[in-house]
Amino acid sequence: MRAWTRAAQWRAGSDLAVWLLSIMHNLRVDQLRRPGPPLTFLDTQALEVPVRATQTDQRELADLARALAQLPEEQRAVLLLVGLEGLGYAEVAATLDIPIGTVMSRLARGRERLRHLLAGQESAPQLRVVR
Repeated sequence: MRAWTRAAQWRAGSDLAVWLLSIMHNLRVDQLRRPGPPLTFLDTQALEVPVRATQTDQRELADLARALAQLPEEQRAVLLLVGLEGLGYAEVAATLDIPIGTVMSRLARGRERLRHLLAGQESAPQLRVVR
């Protein structure tokens, strides 16, 4: 609004962006000079940031290690390379010298089996026969 009402003050041939930025700068300086409401400081000790409970972390890690140990080696290797090491499917395929489709299949089956094991279901999911 200030630039629009004072458009006659802009010198033709000068950089418009610089002129607009100087207007914004001067407005901000004016705001800072004006007395405003008093600042109130928060007592940082009164503020408590919520923290996730960590009592069960060690047990959950032990459960995960136990479940991973129950997976077939092929599925465990793919799961760890993708999930822990952060490798892409092509990198995992090259590392294990298997096709990408096999990586995807082992990863899907490994994740499903891991879900069942962590949920306390000892039996493996049954595969459907497709004809």
